[in-house]
Amino acid sequence: MAITMKAARVNAGFKQKDAAKALSVNAGTLSSWENGKTLPDLRQLAEMCELYGIEPNDIFLPRKSN
Repeated sequence: MAITMKAARVNAGFKQKDAAKALSVNAGTLSSWENGKTLPDLRQLAEMCELYGIEPNDIFLPRKSN
């Protein structure tokens, strides 16, 4: 079952600002990803999954909201 990006981050023990720093993005960008306003590119998604210790198929990607 897929989990949200926020749940993956929390399960991995990261605060949003710490995960953002590790992913070389600002916290606002990470927040936008987690809220479905924007989506990470494939490289960023792969880095996120590696950081959180999960597989890309484990992440639920919400549709971009208009």
